[in-house]
Amino acid sequence: MRMLFLSVFGSIILAFCQSPAFCEEPSLGKYFEGYEGAFALYDIQKGTWIRFNEVRCDERFSPCSTFKIPNSLIALDSGVVKKVDDTIKWDGVDRHSSEWNRDHSMRTAFAESVVWYYQRVARDVGEERMNSYIKKLHYGNEDISGGIANFWLGSSLKISANEQATFLEHLLAGDLPFSKSSLASVKNIMKIDERDGIVFGGKTGSAMTDHKRSLNWFVGYIAGGPAQYVFATNISGDDIKGRHTAQNITKNILRDLHIM
Repeated sequence: MRMLFLSVFGSIILAFCQSPAFCEEPSLGKYFEGYEGAFALYDIQKGTWIRFNEVRCDERFSPCSTFKIPNSLIALDSGVVKKVDDTIKWDGVDRHSSEWNRDHSMRTAFAESVVWYYQRVARDVGEERMNSYIKKLHYGNEDISGGIANFWLGSSLKISANEQATFLEHLLAGDLPFSKSSLASVKNIMKIDERDGIVFGGKTGSAMTDHKRSLNWFVGYIAGGPAQYVFATNISGDDIKGRHTAQNITKNILRDLHIM
């Protein structure tokens, strides 16, 4: 992956967005053909936003497995998980996935999006502590009434693309109510690629309807270079084929903007 933070084209687009601090990019709609979708990107240094589908960027959806980001922070901060490489034993239940049907650490469970691991972690945190953390984070609609092991899985908790990006901005800035070591650990397990000190990190998430993927997220960040960005993409459709669909859309947009 080639990072192009200082290309002329990208500089022109981002300069245009400096005043006002937001610009809508309808041309990005070509990446969402066949889906209802939204994209929100925040340039932390410049304080500017680029969005596609501004109305949907404010619409809240289930975070699905993107909630593994705050869930990981909460697990580490509460002491439920001591270190990201500590292993939790698989319970032996066949979940029809070779990646899931084994012991997992937080690092591997995050990478493989292992639901059972994070459900166990959430149960160990407990409803009272989880609710307190979610309120402190002002995470989306702050509603965990859907049950301690399911509230983020197409249930009560909802969050918008704008809120996802803002949450990640605070994560990068280190001003979330967690220790520096917990924040560093979670940023580390989010890492997808690193070239020349520039890190591309993120997390996918999906919701299913009638055994078909109907909602897909990708949220993440680019950091370590002369500019830092946070972003969130979501799409809705009748049958989204892969859990990396929103991630691939995001990467194409970032290339179009000459950010990546």
